[in-house]
Amino acid sequence: MTPQQRAERAATVMWAEDAASQQVGMRIDRIAPGEAVLSMEVQPHHLNGHRICHGGFIFTLADSAFAFACNSYNQLAVAQENQITFLAPGQLGERLTATAQEQARSGRTGVYDVTVTGADGRKVALMRGLSRTVKGQHFPEDPAPKDGA
Repeated sequence: MTPQQRAERAATVMWAEDAASQQVGMRIDRIAPGEAVLSMEVQPHHLNGHRICHGGFIFTLADSAFAFACNSYNQLAVAQENQITFLAPGQLGERLTATAQEQARSGRTGVYDVTVTGADGRKVALMRGLSRTVKGQHFPEDPAPKDGA
């Protein structure tokens, strides 16, 4: 299995159980080892009292992209810490896109940066996420064949 196939399969398995991302209206646009791009269209139920996208939904989009990126190696990974900075509002009807990219991975810890952009390319938010791997996999993988097998 190639690293790309592993990332795609892990995303498929995760997505099937990810009711939160699905209910918010997200879609996976791209997945690769250590990377993920998710997007969602801002709907009326995403708006806050200022009639802009509620920051909690922007955070959820960024957090979901982070989750798919750090789980792309078929090792279960959870968020250890996240920090987000909101830069611009999300508007009703526009598609927000969260692009997560791995910055470092060592031992059980990973560092991921997520940029949320608006339909016009402006930066809406920046998030840094720290992941921690835990015991388990999304799907069983055959061990590598031994010499002579």
